[in-house]
Order: sequence, then C-alpha cells, then structure tokens
Amino acid sequence: MRQAWRVADVRAAEKTLMATLPEGTLMQRAAAGLARRCALLLEDAGGVYGARVVLLVGSGDNGGDTLYAGAALARRGAQVRALLMSPERVHLAGLRALRAAGGFTVRDLPERADLVLDGIVGIGASGGLRPPAAAVVDRLGELRGRSGARATVVAVDVPSGVAVDTGDVPGAAVTADVTVTFGCLKPAHVLGAAAVRCGQTELVDIGLGPVLRADPAVSVPGSGDVAGWWPHPGPADDKYTRGVVGIATGSATYPGAALLGVSGALAGPTGMVRYAGSAYEDVVRAHPSVVAVPRVADAGRVQAWVCGSGLGTDDEARTTLRSVLATSLPVVLDADALTLLIDGKHAEDLRRDAPVVVTPHDGEFKRLAGEAPGADRAGAALRLASWMNAVVLLKGDRTIVATPAGEVWANPTGTSALATAGSGDVLAGLLGSLLAGGLPPERAAVAAAYAHGLAGRRAAEDGPVTAPDIASALRATVRDLTGQ
Repeated sequence: MRQAWRVADVRAAEKTLMATLPEGTLMQRAAAGLARRCALLLEDAGGVYGARVVLLVGSGDNGGDTLYAGAALARRGAQVRALLMSPERVHLAGLRALRAAGGFTVRDLPERADLVLDGIVGIGASGGLRPPAAAVVDRLGELRGRSGARATVVAVDVPSGVAVDTGDVPGAAVTADVTVTFGCLKPAHVLGAAAVRCGQTELVDIGLGPVLRADPAVSVPGSGDVAGWWPHPGPADDKYTRGVVGIATGSATYPGAALLGVSGALAGPTGMVRYAGSAYEDVVRAHPSVVAVPRVADAGRVQAWVCGSGLGTDDEARTTLRSVLATSLPVVLDADALTLLIDGKHAEDLRRDAPVVVTPHDGEFKRLAGEAPGADRAGAALRLASWMNAVVLLKGDRTIVATPAGEVWANPTGTSALATAGSGDVLAGLLGSLLAGGLPPERAAVAAAYAHGLAGRRAAEDGPVTAPDIASALRATVRDLTGQ
C-alpha cells in the first residue's frame, strides 16, 4: 500500500523533524538520494564520468536540493551546468558547493545534455510555470546526449508546474521521465494529469515517516493489497456461501449491457449470478450458468445488486431501480440508474442503511453534484460521497474511490483502452460480485477498478479494444492476480 500526504502535512512533519537534527540535514539527505538515482540513470547511458548534466535551478530548498545533487555528480566527473531561473534568490550554500565541485552556471540552456534535473519549483508553488521557465521547458525535448538519445528529465520532488495537492496541471509544466521525491509521496504523484507527468516515481527516505500524520490524503493499492482482500472460497463453501450477485441491467433495447455486466460478475468471486430484466433470454443463451428472470421480484435471494447499465429511463426502469433500492442489500448504481437519480425520481430511496456505490463518469458526476469534478477530483468525489452517503467511484485515467468517512483511493492501473462503450458495464458487474462476496464497499470498489484496469491493459496488447475483449481478459487477469 502506498500513501500520499498533502503539502501542509509534509511541511509540518519536516518542521518537527528538523527541530531534532543539525541544520541542513534533511536537504543533504534529499540531495544524496537524488544524486544516487541520477548516477544510476547515467551509468545506464554510458557512465557518470564525462556525462553532461543540466540543472534547472529555482529558488528555495528545491533549488538547493538540485544544486547539492549536481555537486555530488560533478565530484564524480560529470560536466554539470546550472541554469539559474532566479539568480537573485538562489540557494547560496548549494551554489557554492556546486562551484567547489567544478560545476558552472550558464545563462541559457546548453545545446546538449544527457540528464536534466528539474529543480525549478517545489511543493510550495502554485499555478503553472511562468513564461520564462515555460520557454526553457519547451526546449528540453531538443536536447540530445552522447548516444544521440533525448536527454533524460528527472523532476526534483515533483515536476515543476503541477498542482501538488490535487494532481491538476493548470498550465505549463515539466514532463519527467523520473521523479525523485523525498520523505513521502504527494497527491500529484498518484492523482490526475500530474501523475502522468511524473513518469516513474521513486521515494527517498529522509526520516519523515515517524512524524507524518496518520491519515494520508490518498491511498494507492498494490497487487498484494487487492489479492489479499479478494474473497477466497474455503473447503466448506458452496455456491451460496460464496455469495450470489443480482444483475438488474440491460433491456430489450440494450441487451449488450446485460451481457457485459453478467460477464463482469462471472469473473468475480461469487458462486452464483442471478439476472433480472427484459434481456433475460439473451443472458441465458450466452451464459447458461446464470439464473435469469424478467423481474427483480422474481430473482430470489442475493447478497448484492448491480443496477443501471442499459436499463433505460422508462417506467419499467424506474420500477426496477425502486425494487433494488427497497432491499436491505448493498447496491451498485451505474449509468441509467444514475440518470434516474439525477431526475429526482428516486433520491428519497437513497435514505437506506445498506451500502451504496455509485460509478459516475465526469458527465454523470456533473449532473449528480451540480458541477464538474474540476481541478480537485479527489476533493469533489469526497464531497459527493458525503452528500449522498455513498461510496463514489469516479471513473477516469486515475479512477478515484471516495467514501463518506473521508477516505480517498487512487487506482494506478488505468489505461485509455478502457475508454470504450460497455467497459463500465463490465466494471459494475465485477464490483457487484465483490460486494456479494463480502467485501466492504470501498474495498470492493478499489479492487474492481484495479482488476478492471489490468484487464484493459491485457486486452490492449492485442490491438484495439472492445468491452467484450475487456470482459474476456478479466477472467485471466483475476486468475493471475488472485491465484483463483
């Protein structure tokens, strides 16, 4: 499990730790870790000695980290040149260290470089890069190293120009190949467009762990977390004790939604899938193991319901949604079920004790919340979760799961391959299966998003992806992930 903390919490932890250490200790720790990672990158590209390194140096501690790391590389024989973005506010001790090690300052970006360190701004900055810095960053792609390859860009703590606490990219920003961050991850490393700008993120331990607040801003699951949560049948289990999921999706107009939702559910851990809806004949033909009936009232006992995908918004759809919400079971609401909620026809039915998980994309989120998620997607998802008293799975490249209790999770397995019609139907079915298998709603949502993302990546290996491809890949993905 990885976790990320907001800037204010990082600053508070740094202040607490610095009070116990000699002055400059944290900067030296950060610079040493940064230099070590840069040296490894240079070794892979021909060695540190003789390598051309460019430092983009802003003011403050971020610039100091960069200068001290550059000094360490210069002592190993690298040709280090520093472009000072704000000469009047440069970290003087760091600059002296660089010069003492044989490094130089330059007035413009050199024509060649093997490695560029982005130390323009750190975690305290806001907004996109100012025009002079943006102009320099725009030229980084032109730099070539010894082998003729593009210069490797290493961001110091975060790529300059990203919004650290939200993961937004409000303007011009650096796109890094590697980001070396200090003490702990920050939300920009795992959320939104900023996470993509980070490239490979590596954490340098500077001793913050014991003094950080216990509650991170964002948690990020790993494969071990998801596999550990996944329900595993025991020797005494049968198809009923493993859980039964009810799927109330699709219609005569959109039978594919029913088939895809059922496929997603069958890839999950439950022992039985029951389908209730007007596409029941299509479902039985495609999936003989599924018990399929026309109405929710006829479905029999289940442990969780999935409702909405392809359901439509007519009177029959309203009756289906009301029947599902009238139960005392966990419910996943997707697509048309959300539209019916937005229309206000069933808002009162959300006053229920059993868990609800809603799965909006940005357009549905805007209609549910009254405004788009905006720059702070995690904050927006949290507000909606609190207002609806529901777990919110906000779809996107970095899908966010937010809970009424204030927890936020970011899914790391997203891929553009999932942006295809019917993909969300598969996700909803899998999520319902995990709920019926006994997982708490937030873990079910996080695990479903994680496995769904991996399935999208697997399917994309063979070319363009459709939702049936994702559903097919999901079975093998779950098997690899969980050993089931």
